Amino acid sequence: MKISVGQHSDKGRKPGNQDFHGACMPKEPQLGLKGFVIALADGISSSDVSHIASQSAVTSVLEDYYCTSEAWSVKTSIERVLVATNSWLHAQTRQSQYRFDKDRGYVCTLSAMVIKSNTAHLFHVGDARIYQVSGNALEQLTNDHRVRISAETSYLGRALGVDTHVDIDYRTREVAPGDVFVLATDGVYEHVDASFITAEIERAGNNLDDAARRIVEEAYRRGSNDNLTLQVVRIDALPSPEANEIYRRLSTLPFPPLPEARSMFDGYRIVREVHASSRSHVYLALDEETRTHVILKIPSIDLRDDPAYLERFLMEEWIARRINSAHVLKPCTQTRKRNYLYVATEYIEGQTLAQWMIDHPRPALETVRAIMDQIAKGLRAFHRLEMVHQDLRPENIMIDSTGTVKIIDFGATRVAGLMEIASPLERHGLLGTAQYAAPEYFIGDDGSARSDIFSLGVIAYQMLTGRLPYGAEVAKLKTRAEQRRLKYQPSPEIRPDIPAWIDEAIRMAVHPDPGQRHEDVAEFVFDLHHPNQAFQRKTRPPLIERNPVMFWKVLSFALMIVVLTLLGLR
Repeated sequence: MKISVGQHSDKGRKPGNQDFHGACMPKEPQLGLKGFVIALADGISSSDVSHIASQSAVTSVLEDYYCTSEAWSVKTSIERVLVATNSWLHAQTRQSQYRFDKDRGYVCTLSAMVIKSNTAHLFHVGDARIYQVSGNALEQLTNDHRVRISAETSYLGRALGVDTHVDIDYRTREVAPGDVFVLATDGVYEHVDASFITAEIERAGNNLDDAARRIVEEAYRRGSNDNLTLQVVRIDALPSPEANEIYRRLSTLPFPPLPEARSMFDGYRIVREVHASSRSHVYLALDEETRTHVILKIPSIDLRDDPAYLERFLMEEWIARRINSAHVLKPCTQTRKRNYLYVATEYIEGQTLAQWMIDHPRPALETVRAIMDQIAKGLRAFHRLEMVHQDLRPENIMIDSTGTVKIIDFGATRVAGLMEIASPLERHGLLGTAQYAAPEYFIGDDGSARSDIFSLGVIAYQMLTGRLPYGAEVAKLKTRAEQRRLKYQPSPEIRPDIPAWIDEAIRMAVHPDPGQRHEDVAEFVFDLHHPNQAFQRKTRPPLIERNPVMFWKVLSFALMIVVLTLLGLR
């Protein structure tokens, strides 16, 4: 990615400059994973401290954005930064002498743009503007949050720091080399026309700072009495899809040979083969340096010519290094040079949940709850980072010798932050196992956290009953109308000792419509421990059964009112 930037700001006819602006072009790999950021904030004239608000807002965007998880989408990252910034600014006003006069507090507008891969992400609150140059014209990409009472009177309808909550406009736009964007405060765009701005940008060539300065000076000459700030962004080159971190590693490391037992492999001594399938070869090995057992996962020989498979294979380690949970498989710390393409993870001495269910065909409800609690904790670690596991099934869940449950195998995981990076590789929506996959995958929709909740609900149902809630029917139905006709078999019909309210929680988790499921995995786990209020209202017995004495008192009182009314009518 190559981007040219021009910036200029001036206090104009005001005693001080309450605007603040900046841009950040990090080095790789952050540039590829997080992108380029530019931001502009405009303080309000009624406040003597809004310049502090402007500086804080821009600094937060430029610095804190790069501290957010690489797995998060741009939208989530910037919005969380801005929500935190807004809360801080509002708190500063509340603790200052301006707490009863918000217009004199720590308030500012903000317009920011993140260019990641081939997409521009725009964030806006207030009345600064972001434009895209189109020939001799400017296309305004933001809406002014200014309420006009008359031609002379107006006020900001939205700004950072005004309230505890702030609504932030967000939109995306595909970009290409040669695209030019302009960020400007009202002190500039209200006084300089589009033709002058575009002409100066064209005339400046590579000296965009000079163009920004001349545009600001022209606005001043035309009578602007406000602070003046303008930024120009020109996209000179965008990264090719092959330039992302994971794709680069596909071509830098050679494929390993399949090792034999007792042989040495990159500093590991192979103990035995654990598992072999069309997807990978898995070995138990001893790290000669640390003397600990590890698991080595080597790409399948049959799929080494499939770049999409190899991307998913490398994704597993990338994901594992970004999740910190006792209930998610941990990668090994890399202490020496790696000579081959493989993944090294901790060794879990135990069994899969699939084998556990064979050994425990009729587990106690409390045991199932305990396992569900641990799986849910691991799953929430994915969801907090905007990751959807997409292949949650008993074979991908391990129970170690201490009873700790861990989620393994992240090859199908969907990462919001990486999905924003253009890739030359074809990405498939459904990568998991059909029996546990949510219905929306089979009609072409992307997965969400609720899709993982469906899989978790299927596992809970299977642990309790030994069956699947819809059998193999989910994968056969290709339209929403067909899926709505899926028939759920209540678990108490298979196992009468299961409480109805437990079954209601599972029924909600595996609902064919994702909008009808629990919103968060924690809600499902809570419902496995406590009867849902909606279920209690639906199943609550009538008053005559719950409290016969109260029923007859109420009925007698009602009859008395009727009799008195009739007597009064005579």
